[in-house]
Amino acid sequence: MDGQIIARYNDSISREAMRRYGIPKDQIQPLDAFESFIYEFERDGADYILRIGHSFRKSEALIQGEVDWINYLARGGVSVARAIPSETGKLVETIEDGQGGQFLVTAFVKAAGQKPWLAGWTPTRFENYGRLLGNMHALAVDYQAIPAWRRPEWDDGTMQFIELYLPASEVLAHQKYRSVLKYIYSLPKDRASYGLIHQDAHQNNFFMDEDGTLTLFDFDDCVYSWFINDIAIVLFYISMDAEELGFPSAAAFTQEFMTHFLRGYRQAYPLDKKWLKEIPTFLKLRELELYAVVFRDFDIQNIEHWLLESFQRIPGFDVNHSSHIWIANFMRDRKQDIEQDVPFIDFDFERLG
Repeated sequence: MDGQIIARYNDSISREAMRRYGIPKDQIQPLDAFESFIYEFERDGADYILRIGHSFRKSEALIQGEVDWINYLARGGVSVARAIPSETGKLVETIEDGQGGQFLVTAFVKAAGQKPWLAGWTPTRFENYGRLLGNMHALAVDYQAIPAWRRPEWDDGTMQFIELYLPASEVLAHQKYRSVLKYIYSLPKDRASYGLIHQDAHQNNFFMDEDGTLTLFDFDDCVYSWFINDIAIVLFYISMDAEELGFPSAAAFTQEFMTHFLRGYRQAYPLDKKWLKEIPTFLKLRELELYAVVFRDFDIQNIEHWLLESFQRIPGFDVNHSSHIWIANFMRDRKQDIEQDVPFIDFDFERLG
């Protein structure tokens, strides 16, 4: 989290946020978070999530756009954690930080279930995953944002992680990114293929209940982009668990996962199959973006030294559930793969059509 935000946050901010949402002081507890302060609370026998962000990251208008989109989806029957109003009926509460900025407070229904890797994956649950995104994209086609609250485009300046965070010394990575960008800009945009997407619908951003229903949350990164980009991002993250899920390779997992995922997706939304061939491009875009974000979030002067230090840092750690080690695994050979144009997943996506 931005150090400026941490420095401005204090107990009076949290108490005021609790007051505005009618939260008893003994019914709230902090949760792990990355970009905002997150709490779980109970009110009238139901569980909710309180999020306290700052205007340094997102303006009040952008957050209004986020919660408007979430509640539009909820009204349309999509399984999302809807936003709830404060005691005065607001979906976004603003609290002055005393230094010219604002803390922005929102609350959501807590999603039912647990993390999907704990609930367990099955082919039917892969289908449910696809159906969830398909339902969301089907509603995106007719969504009309309030102009003042409109969410950004996928290439908004705040989203250009490569230019913002990737060191200039990564010359080839910058070149590869420009090439990917040039191609993406050539893609057509129309209502059937381009609209508001989640952009981060990976396993940390939904829960799964006992009957396999997924509930999506954390729409903080929602932007206007191609629907196939949303699908590629889903595949990007879950394919990295291929070995843990019992598959010999990412390609073998992709065949199994995408067969079921697309079956569910197509039951909800008929995206033209021609877009399947664009998945490798959007996989490469996310690979480059994450590569840059790692440089932002970790002090990396020498990748090889950093990787060695990461794997030696904690003897006996649980590799599968350490975010630091997950990143280290991602970074292993990443520089070489990017510079040599190695596909993130070596797979013929058009055969899924």
